[in-house]
Amino acid sequence: MQDVRFGFNTSGLRPANELAALCRTAEDIGYDVVLGTDHLNSSSPFLPLAVAADATERLRVGTLTTNNEFWNPALLARDTVTIDHLSEGRLELGLGAGHMRWEFEAAGLPWRGIAERVERLEQTIGELRRFFTDGINEPESGVRAREELQRPQLLPVQRQGFGGSGPPLLIGGTGNGSLRLAAAYADIIGFGGLFQMKGEPPGTFRLATSAELEERVAYMREQAGARIDEMEINVLVQLVAITGDRRGYAEQLVAEHLPYYTVEEALTTPFLLIGTAEQIAEQLRQNRERYGFSYITVHEPYMREFAPVIEKLRA
Repeated sequence: MQDVRFGFNTSGLRPANELAALCRTAEDIGYDVVLGTDHLNSSSPFLPLAVAADATERLRVGTLTTNNEFWNPALLARDTVTIDHLSEGRLELGLGAGHMRWEFEAAGLPWRGIAERVERLEQTIGELRRFFTDGINEPESGVRAREELQRPQLLPVQRQGFGGSGPPLLIGGTGNGSLRLAAAYADIIGFGGLFQMKGEPPGTFRLATSAELEERVAYMREQAGARIDEMEINVLVQLVAITGDRRGYAEQLVAEHLPYYTVEEALTTPFLLIGTAEQIAEQLRQNRERYGFSYITVHEPYMREFAPVIEKLRA
């Protein structure tokens, strides 16, 4: 597993020096990426990445994921290019169609159907590619044409994603539309594990089982075809619990928080990692064989708890 990568997302508000210390700790542990989230009840997805990049030497920075419906493509391009420069080419841009309806309502944004949101996401990808290729510039005028007043083009450092014009692109999602989009455009496909519960209001989620995820990964692979060999597959782990009583912990978790799950489903889903560090490391090895996961992300509260697992996998 020499090419496996590990990331953690961060969304809390804290002074810059505390965030810098957290990111340096993560880099020392062996993490490869720190990721910002894009929710109304969390910090900006981009601003903390500048602090993280400045505080570390090799840690890459990214978004998991930017909600496309919150952004105008030109403004998104501007922030993306800014962070790509501030990080000296360490940015990975994650994009998604958005899924929390209450956020749209709170922001005064229209809640569109998933098909329309995916279509708009594809349009944004095309616009970003154009901006990353040509820059964003004023039309020439009698004054602007003067050479001394010309500003440099707003272009990214990296030329890996977006058809060779920008930073690596991650697309997150589980529905057919999002997966088709990822298969066509993404360098990284992200699986977060949350499925909308049927018959419940939008934004009411449950955790996917291993069987459901296997079907989704198979669908994505079918859509990607030969491109799959060029793509990285990311999984966002929702819980990490280092414990010597794996089954007992799972039984309590199901009883208190996952009434729609069986204990076996809790022990086998890739979105829950329960057990000793060695048991979890073995589960991740098996998940890589079964699903192709080579990029593992955990939530910030589990960043330190997951450290011994990284050590075992790196060893």
